[in-house]
Amino acid sequence: MGRWTPGSHILWRYRENAGDRFHIARPVTVVRDDAEVLAVWMAPGTECVRPVLADGTPLHQEPLESRYTKPRAVRRDRWFGTGVLKLARPGEPWSVWLFWEPGWRFKNWYVNLEEPLARWSGGVDSEDHFLDISVHPDGSWHWRDEDEFAQAQRDGLMDAAQAERVRAAGRAAVEVIRAWGPPFCDGWQHWRPDPAWSVPVLPDDWDRTSAPVSS
Repeated sequence: MGRWTPGSHILWRYRENAGDRFHIARPVTVVRDDAEVLAVWMAPGTECVRPVLADGTPLHQEPLESRYTKPRAVRRDRWFGTGVLKLARPGEPWSVWLFWEPGWRFKNWYVNLEEPLARWSGGVDSEDHFLDISVHPDGSWHWRDEDEFAQAQRDGLMDAAQAERVRAAGRAAVEVIRAWGPPFCDGWQHWRPDPAWSVPVLPDDWDRTSAPVSS
C-alpha cells in the first residue's frame, strides 16, 4: 500500500453515524506515514466542513435529547485557535490528538474513539464513536462525552453490540495510557510544524467517493 510523503496534503473525514454521507472533512498535512503511525497536522485557519442543524444552529447549542434526531446540514468553516496534531496507529479503533495553548504550551492528549481509519487515494475516512478520553500532561486521564455516547444509543445511532465494542476499545486505550505506551511515550508534544508548510485547501469535491489507494 502506498504511503504519503511528509508535506503531502490529504483529507481526514468522518461519515455520519446513521448514513453514508460525510459530515466532517479536514484538510491536513502529512507529518509521518509508515507502518507505525500516520501523523498529520491540522493548521490554524484551515477551512473544514462540520455538521450543523438544518437551520444552521451549532450542534453544541442544541439540547442533547434532540441533538441527534433533528435534521442536519453541513457548513464550511475554519479551524480557529491553535492547530491539532493527529496520530493514528494502523488498525487501532482510536486516534490520539494533541492540543496546545497559544505559545506552544502543551495542553493535553485527546483519545478519539472511532472506526479504524480506512485509507484511500485522497486521505482517510472513519466514523466517530462519541466516547472519548482526555489525557493530561501528567498522565492522568478521564472519560469524556459519556452523555453523548449514551444518547447516541438511545437514538439508535449505535446498537448494544457496537456500544460494547466501543467500550472495549476504550478500555484498551486506557491500558495503553496506564502503561504509557505509544504514542504517549514518543515525545510528540515537543514536535513543531515546518514553518514552510502552506495551509491545505479544502477541495470542492471534499465529499467524493473514496477511491482505492494505489499500491
